[in-house]
Amino acid sequence: MAETNKIRVGFIGCGGNARGHGRQIAAQPDAEIVALVDVNEKAIEAFRDATALSKDVPTFTDHREMLKVVKPDAVEISTPHTLHFEQIMDSLDAGCHVLTEKPMVCTVEHAEKVIAKAEETGKHLMIGYQRHFQPAYMYCREVVQDGELGKALFISAWQCQNWYRGQQGRWRLDPALSGGGQLNDSGSHLLDILLWILEASPREVSALMDYLDTQVDILTAMSIRFDTNALCNISVVGHAAGQMRESFTIWLEKGTLFVYDGKIYREEQGVERFEVSNEQLPQGGNKDRAFLDLILGKAENRVDALNGLRVIQLTEAAWESAETGRLVKVE
Repeated sequence: MAETNKIRVGFIGCGGNARGHGRQIAAQPDAEIVALVDVNEKAIEAFRDATALSKDVPTFTDHREMLKVVKPDAVEISTPHTLHFEQIMDSLDAGCHVLTEKPMVCTVEHAEKVIAKAEETGKHLMIGYQRHFQPAYMYCREVVQDGELGKALFISAWQCQNWYRGQQGRWRLDPALSGGGQLNDSGSHLLDILLWILEASPREVSALMDYLDTQVDILTAMSIRFDTNALCNISVVGHAAGQMRESFTIWLEKGTLFVYDGKIYREEQGVERFEVSNEQLPQGGNKDRAFLDLILGKAENRVDALNGLRVIQLTEAAWESAETGRLVKVE
């Protein structure tokens, strides 16, 4: 780090998502934003306005030039999905710690190369799955992993969003930039949190998809057998009216956990279903602070590259199954 003892952070991508990260980093006393990268000057100016960033902070259109000129300690990546791989690899090679938005990458091959590069460089790589820091999901993981209600047997999960209408004319409907559709975008959060709560990997996957009139998946119906032998049904609906909604239920040997829009309910044999109160939930946090604490050696990496690998393994298997009409075994 620089003589100021602040972590010097460069931003690769300055869109709306990046601005949320930027406000968080700008508010931290032990970090400073030292560079911005975006091909869109309006996005850079909106980022400056959102973070009250000095005009003296340099801007670039090429992340490699920024890495060479500024030499930041860390970078935060918020760009179209298929660009992540190259930007992560270049940043790690430049000696930077990396926080990348989801999905980490868009192929299993790239995920494996990213994991190897992080190990080679010794730098931290974290993925922006914020639910790992949200109390309701942390509680579910604790209950499942502690065995409090026994083994997880069956999971049912769904997510719906007005995604198809909202993305018309935007990069998310271009597979060259998005790498895929709703399953690889918002659906990625649902896949990740289930895999994290269960601490499981998919073993067999069967999926049906509808692209509607686009080049990417909009609707997905998926069935999974995990390596723990738990069974799971997942529905991702990218063409829905109204606000984004999400729910999942985990049936365990001794009880059931129900999660709906961040609220959590619990049921056991002989005990009526009740809402888990805030006082019963663990303390949460945010991913930008967690990233800084990771760099400073104050915290473990709660969202490492293995999480990204498991998500893309499941996503790739679903794409293959939908295309071939067959059950896909995940190695």
